[in-house]
Amino acid sequence: MGGRVTGAAGALADEVPGWVTLLRAPNPGPMTLDGTNTWVLRTAPGAPAVVVDPGPAHEEHLAAIAAHGPVGLVLITHGHPDHTEGSARLHELLGGTPVLAVDPAHSVGAGPLTADTPLDAAGLDLRLVNTPGHTADSVCFLVGHGDERVVLTGDTILGRGTTVVAHPDGHLGDYLTSLELLSAYRGIPALPGHGPALADCGAAADFYLAHRRARLDQVRQVVAEGVTDAPDVVARIYADVDRSLWWAAEMSVRAQLAHLGVDERESGPGAGGLEQA
Repeated sequence: MGGRVTGAAGALADEVPGWVTLLRAPNPGPMTLDGTNTWVLRTAPGAPAVVVDPGPAHEEHLAAIAAHGPVGLVLITHGHPDHTEGSARLHELLGGTPVLAVDPAHSVGAGPLTADTPLDAAGLDLRLVNTPGHTADSVCFLVGHGDERVVLTGDTILGRGTTVVAHPDGHLGDYLTSLELLSAYRGIPALPGHGPALADCGAAADFYLAHRRARLDQVRQVVAEGVTDAPDVVARIYADVDRSLWWAAEMSVRAQLAHLGVDERESGPGAGGLEQA
């Protein structure tokens, strides 16, 4: 689950390394942009590939991933269904290739993914980067081959627009810390869970940090004016956003209010309908 469709968070990558292949799932929508990005990483023809985020349970998409076999490892950036729903079926199609996720509920044929999990991949230097915030189990992967590196960012950084801090599972303080961590990856392309690849992960993280801090300032101002229930805050500061996306904005607002230590009051008359938006 991503965010509303807006401009890119930074310059688009002119190209991705030759050992990276994008397979985009046919599940476009307001929260998935063009569809879920499944990334296939392979250092040489015939070498075992690493697949990141199988995507939805769409048989043709999963068959397309399997056609890129052999696959030695499947990794999950976070547990939202648009990234994980196809995991069990892909595990079958690949003849039992393990699927590793931080949340054991999304691992298949293997234990949970931790900082100590060996990520052996033919010719790839693959490192786990813990980046909670969008969800509690969100991670990124720093991958290198030769003198090239990429960061697979899941929904922590998208190729276009901004992401939702999915309260209550998501946590704004953790998200800001994760963005600060990713801002150190200067000049390294970001391969996101949705949208196009970006040229500079660090620059994209800076953009996201500025956006989040600006939104937080807006929430502070509205709270200072006595508005403390999430639906009314959304109506005040997301008035330029299509109402069909206010339900997602409300999750981020709840995360912002929690970050500020604000106890929500009950919505005033006419605001309750946003709960079902």
